[in-house]
Amino acid sequence: MIYVIINTSDVSSIDFSLIEEVSADSLRYNINGTKTFVKFKGSTPNFLSGKTQYSHSDILSILRNKDGEWYYTEEYES
Repeated sequence: MIYVIINTSDVSSIDFSLIEEVSADSLRYNINGTKTFVKFKGSTPNFLSGKTQYSHSDILSILRNKDGEWYYTEEYES
């Protein structure tokens, strides 16, 4: 699986038939709502060309960084 972080303003350009998520409602957004990420298998969809691609372990490091813009305390600490 390959992950790509995109700006929220790019959500309207997503072709959901080419990625694993099914709709804008199924996307996870960063804390301030300015970014989201999508995942796909195989060839890079055109709308994601030129964007940084992350492995599963890379995206987990980003999401779990307590000082980062994706970390939700209640999600990782109970």
